[in-house]
Amino acid sequence: MSQPAGPPQPGPIEDESELVLAWLHHLRESILRKVADLDEQQARWRPDGALIPLLGIVNHLTHVEWRWIDGAVGGAEVSRSEAEFAPGPELTVADAVRRYREQAQATAQAVRSLPMNRPCADGSGRDLRWVLLHLVEETARHAGHADATRELLDGVTGR
Repeated sequence: MSQPAGPPQPGPIEDESELVLAWLHHLRESILRKVADLDEQQARWRPDGALIPLLGIVNHLTHVEWRWIDGAVGGAEVSRSEAEFAPGPELTVADAVRRYREQAQATAQAVRSLPMNRPCADGSGRDLRWVLLHLVEETARHAGHADATRELLDGVTGR
């Protein structure tokens, strides 16, 4: 059972930050398509305790962007919790999707307001360019997890 093909990959974009944002958007939408038609129980399913539930992937990636953009780049105090991979019943699929989309907008706004060589505030020697490439890598990695989990859940494949 396959899903309709997703949108085409981003085409050539001359502006580096817009190109990276386009790829992040593309990857995020791939993940969101995996949860779009699931109920709360399906979104929390995972095979025999392996992988990450689809709801956990969305929640985790929301926190990842927040930690890197607000924390590492912006200097805000942030935290990490293993609970983001398996959120409690208070987080619904609709809320997780809304929060992920809101974080995506905040990420885009921050990226568009800063130069790509803006050093991270965390003293790591990294810059915004490094952070954005890491976000692409992290999101792509979890898009693969989402693909595997969804296929094992109900046989749906595709981007």
